[in-house]
Amino acid sequence: MVAVHKITGDFFEEAFILIALHSSLPDYNLVYEINNCLKANFKRSRKDLDISNTVSFPFFEWEDEINDRYWTLISNNSKKEESTVSTNLFKDEPAFTTHHLIPEHKEIDYFLKIEEDEAQMVDTILKALVTIPKIITAYEIDAENLKSKNNLIF
Repeated sequence: MVAVHKITGDFFEEAFILIALHSSLPDYNLVYEINNCLKANFKRSRKDLDISNTVSFPFFEWEDEINDRYWTLISNNSKKEESTVSTNLFKDEPAFTTHHLIPEHKEIDYFLKIEEDEAQMVDTILKALVTIPKIITAYEIDAENLKSKNNLIF
């Protein structure tokens, strides 16, 4: 009899650092500031992250070949215009629905995901990010405890 071995989907988990950013800046403006501050080269991805048929999140990416890191900046919020038929006072006003990439952290505006094996430079990055005037705060999140961790796989 031959032994059968199965490899599950959890066999290899990619190591990454997740940083939460609170900022009122639009995503393109925040990327410009981060590029200047960290000497990075973030660019808008050609494809958005599609969570469902109706919800998508645009994101920015940078492959740091010198340090062998892959960086991603993504908004936690996605607003979609809803078409509703209304007969009230505001019938001509569009209605918007907000969706969150990580629903358990609705208060966070952006996530900075850094894929790498070692987490040695997190403090340096956090100190640099909070020097940007429109970033209110930045801190590391433990991605292992997130319920919607699968939304960060892209």
